[in-house]
Amino acid sequence: MLPFYHSVTHKCGLLKKPPRALIKIKIINRCNRKILCPCTQTSPNPYHLIKLLTGNTRQANILLKSLSANGRPFMENILKGKRILIVDDEADILETLKELLDMCLIDTAPNFEAAQKFLNKNTYHVAILDIMGVRGYDLLKLANEKAVPTLMLTAHALSPDNLVKSIKGGAQAYVPKDKISDIHIFLTDILQDREKGMEKRGTWFARLKPFFDKKFGAGWRKQHKEFWKQFDETYRVSKDEIEKLM
Repeated sequence: MLPFYHSVTHKCGLLKKPPRALIKIKIINRCNRKILCPCTQTSPNPYHLIKLLTGNTRQANILLKSLSANGRPFMENILKGKRILIVDDEADILETLKELLDMCLIDTAPNFEAAQKFLNKNTYHVAILDIMGVRGYDLLKLANEKAVPTLMLTAHALSPDNLVKSIKGGAQAYVPKDKISDIHIFLTDILQDREKGMEKRGTWFARLKPFFDKKFGAGWRKQHKEFWKQFDETYRVSKDEIEKLM
C-alpha cells in the first residue's frame, strides 16, 4: 500500500520530496506492518492518508479523485444530475464525497437531525449514510420508509455484525471508507439495478469480498452462516460477472 501512495503522489507532481509524515510512516511500516497514522496510531483511510502526505485538503481531494477513476472514466452518465443525500459527522468525508460526486446534486448533513429534515423534505435517488455518530441505522429505517436506496459507508462500524445488520436492515450496499475512492462505482451499480427494476444484487459484495476476507480473516462468515447461505443463493454473481468486476 505504501509504495502505491508514494509513487502516485510523486507522479502527480504534488510532492517534490517525501514529507516528514511519509518518513514516519515508512519507519512504522519498516517491518511490513499495517500503515499507521503518526498522529493517531490508527490506520488512515485513503483520503486521510493522502491528506497526511500532501498536507493540503484541496490537493488531497484532487489526487483522490484522479485515483478513483481507477484507469476507467467516471460513470458520469448515470450519476449526472442525480440527487444524493450524504450523512457523516466528519466534515472531511463530506467534502471529499462532494468532490468525487460533483456531477450529482448533493445535500450533506453532519448529524441525524439535519438528515431527518432532508429526508422528510426532499426526494433522493440514493443516500450515503455513516453509521457511528449519526444514528445511521435509524436513518436507514427512515430512508426505507421513503423508498430511498441506501449505501452504508463506514470506518468505525466496520465489522461482520454491522455488515449483516445493514443488509438485513435494507441497505443496498455496505462499503468501507477505505474504498471511498470507488464510491461512484458502487452508486452506479445501485442506480443501474434500480433502473432495471432490481431491488438488490450481490455485485457490491463481489467487488468487496477480497477486502472483507483480508480484513476480517478466514471463516468470518461462519458466525452468520444462515444469512450468508441465503444471501449467496439470492444475490448470486456469476464467474463471468466477477471476472468483469475485477
